[in-house]
Amino acid sequence: MAANQGMRIVCCSVSPPNGARADDFGVPTSGRETRGPRLARSFFDVVGMIFPAAVLALLPKCPACLAAYIALGTGVGLSVSTANYLRMLFVVLCVASLFYLAAKLARRYATEN
Repeated sequence: MAANQGMRIVCCSVSPPNGARADDFGVPTSGRETRGPRLARSFFDVVGMIFPAAVLALLPKCPACLAAYIALGTGVGLSVSTANYLRMLFVVLCVASLFYLAAKLARRYATEN
């Protein structure tokens, strides 16, 4: 006869603490299942906001400098007026993407809280 033969241990006989539902204990979760996607999403949100900000910070103010950088990088020569339009296009796109990402982040935090 074994020493623990008369003892029966049932983990479900423990009452749930502080008003928790009993079915909350049916599926074991460690918390990592929900934290992983949130962490990845937050990381990509931050990276998504850093990229347009970095482009805005590194974008040359002079259209001739932008034309020279494009010529050095690609070998394609641009006129100064075309470089000016291209520079304004970069500024508008970067600012618009920053506003979009900030609004998306604010909406997410508003719905979470």
